[in-house]
Amino acid sequence: MVALAKKVDINNSIASLKQKVAMPYLLLLPGMLWLIVFFLSPILTLVSTSTKEPGLGFGEFIQTYRWANYTDALVNLQEQFIRSFVYALIATAIALAIAYPLAYAIAFKSGKWKNVLLVLVVAPFFCSFLLRTIAWRQILAQDGIVFKSLVTLHLISPDTRLTSSAFAVITGLAYNFLPFMTLPLYASLERIDPRTLEASGDLYANGIVTFRKVTVPLSMPGVVAGTLLTFIPAAGDFVNAQILGNPSTTMIGNVINAQYLQTANYPLAATLSFLLMLMILALVLVYIRKSGTEELV
Repeated sequence: MVALAKKVDINNSIASLKQKVAMPYLLLLPGMLWLIVFFLSPILTLVSTSTKEPGLGFGEFIQTYRWANYTDALVNLQEQFIRSFVYALIATAIALAIAYPLAYAIAFKSGKWKNVLLVLVVAPFFCSFLLRTIAWRQILAQDGIVFKSLVTLHLISPDTRLTSSAFAVITGLAYNFLPFMTLPLYASLERIDPRTLEASGDLYANGIVTFRKVTVPLSMPGVVAGTLLTFIPAAGDFVNAQILGNPSTTMIGNVINAQYLQTANYPLAATLSFLLMLMILALVLVYIRKSGTEELV
């Protein structure tokens, strides 16, 4: 009986151990299924579509595994790729220049108005992305306050056109993605222990040195997260260039949109989409490693 009881206890222990080992995988199963259905499967479909060639009929394509589609797309549309990344980089820099002082003020100087200011940061999300972009056409129009102010200050000539320009596209990108920059920065700055800043002052560091040596390094995770959340969608955006730009400001997102919805050239659209994802992924990995925040990956 004693031996039988020990055997039962051992079996129960083994069963309990198996349950504990299997439990994490069971918890991961819904998320893994979600990623397989809505991420991995579309990616594989995208790659498969990108290697097809046009058939005889309109909208008909044949799988020929033509990998030269990628080199052709890079050669023929390199200008749009470069323009997209340049616009996104400039818009990200502008958003960072605006968002950092704003997030700093909310985190350290706002007092009882902190919640109100945070609501104001996300308030643009209460309005459609499309309507916000269209509104910039009115703001930058010839009879708008921005144009009149710049002319009055003699910063531009009366013949200058702000709308339908690269300036308008970059401005729209920076504005529309500004909250994505501000919120991670605020979260990072909010976690800084004020005693750390006080200790810097006790060590005879002035405000500028404290900001440069203490605040900025401690807020780097927020800077990296904010720049990624701004740069990635800005590089693939097509709404701002469509509404605020002109044919010479076309971004790669506009080309992809046109190939999918207007000319129905699905292989080219899929090729451009996959190339854009690969380029962004490569830039993100390099940026994260250079900034020393690999834990964000």
